[in-house]
Amino acid sequence: MDPISVAVEHNEQYVGRHGTRHLPTEPAKHLAVVTCMDSRLDLFGALGLDLGEAHIIRNAGGIATDDVVRSLVLSQRMLGTDRIMLIHHSRCGLEGLNEEGLRTSIAEETGVRSEMAFGSFTDPAANVRVTAKRLDAEHALRHVEVRGFVFDVDTGSLHEVELTTD
Repeated sequence: MDPISVAVEHNEQYVGRHGTRHLPTEPAKHLAVVTCMDSRLDLFGALGLDLGEAHIIRNAGGIATDDVVRSLVLSQRMLGTDRIMLIHHSRCGLEGLNEEGLRTSIAEETGVRSEMAFGSFTDPAANVRVTAKRLDAEHALRHVEVRGFVFDVDTGSLHEVELTTD
């Protein structure tokens, strides 16, 4: 059976365990987490979160793209979050990515050259700082507590990154 069909079948079993919950739209812990889409990150388990407690905003690399910023603005201004946790991780697929090589591969396959920025980096902790600076520069965001971390995908541990304010 294909993975989507398996997921749909699993959902039928999940409904019985989930029960009926009428959770508020606003996250109970007023927390927004910006992180990577990597399938090795179980943030609910690693952070002790339950449904309805935090907004989890994910993309490749956990970088502060325009869409992440848009999501955070809505999270803060419409849904009451007042702290942001940035979580990047070890062994990320973007770490050391050859963006030019990827663009060439896409062009060879499609006949169209992409100028997309993929967000490659060499140091996860430094990239957390880059993300924090991007958020700090965004006027539409409220300046709230922001803390950054690198998650070790092999051990599950978080390592805090000192964020500098320039």
